[in-house]
Amino acid sequence: MQCYRITLQPLSPFATALKGDTLFGQLCWVLRHRLGLEALQNCLHGYTENQPFAVVSDAFPQGYWPLPKLPGVFYQKIDHEDRKAIKKRRWLPHDAIKQPLAHWLQQAKTDQDIAAGSLLETHPQAHNSINRTTGTTGEDGFAPYTVEQNWYRPGIFWDIFILLDESRLKADQLQACLQDIGQFGYGKDASIGAGKFAITACEPYSLPAQQRANACLTLAPSTPQGLGYDEKHSYYQTFTRFGRHGDSAVHEQGKPFKNPVLLAQTAAVISTDIPDEGFIGQGLGGHGELSKTLAATVHQGYAPIIAVHLDRKELS
Repeated sequence: MQCYRITLQPLSPFATALKGDTLFGQLCWVLRHRLGLEALQNCLHGYTENQPFAVVSDAFPQGYWPLPKLPGVFYQKIDHEDRKAIKKRRWLPHDAIKQPLAHWLQQAKTDQDIAAGSLLETHPQAHNSINRTTGTTGEDGFAPYTVEQNWYRPGIFWDIFILLDESRLKADQLQACLQDIGQFGYGKDASIGAGKFAITACEPYSLPAQQRANACLTLAPSTPQGLGYDEKHSYYQTFTRFGRHGDSAVHEQGKPFKNPVLLAQTAAVISTDIPDEGFIGQGLGGHGELSKTLAATVHQGYAPIIAVHLDRKELS
């Protein structure tokens, strides 16, 4: 699979974080509309059999990788800095990836280092409950609530890395689909202006790899469970994705919610033989497991990876 680096410029607030699995889902809907149902089905053929047509990463500040949250024993100690300050270091400069993993924490940057402030700021956005049948606020009248929106700092660009099977989807088609998402809006509240972005670059890219690599640093949420990876020397945080259908599936049968999925958070370090494909994980669903509304629903449990060398020390 060919890797592409896509650079985004946020143009509006976002109500949904730019996560690889969510972006993949919206990409599938755009493929359905731009190229047709048959083209989407061709792309998804073999998706749950380790044959994804695309594997999408999270968005990262341009020039930086996510720093894995490994036990402190793996990193060289930083003197004269308290734990709270150290925990804010979460972005690794691209050129620092070549250094031994033990040096990464010392090289890592905080949001303030990158943006001279916050990379994004969260503000509440006021909404009001509307009865969709009557078009009014209903008998109870004014029913306000708020939704958090993330505002990205102006002037900061974000990179997404996509592994693409060009025998099923061409790079120019991928770029056109991502441009559609940026124009229509990504994620929640897209219909009222959230999630807008511009594509400023789309170019082939080679993900880095360390010498003597024996582990994978993931660039998106993934599902490593049950795949025989080295559990004793793998480190990740878990979270549950309570997914919702997008597009026209929201209105089918009145059931927009998918079954929840347990995922390993981005920046996991998974000890395993380095796969030639450039990704780890598995595709989920496809046979009614994830949705009663749309049985063919799949979820991206794959993640692009950076091959790294992990000094497998025993933790006491």
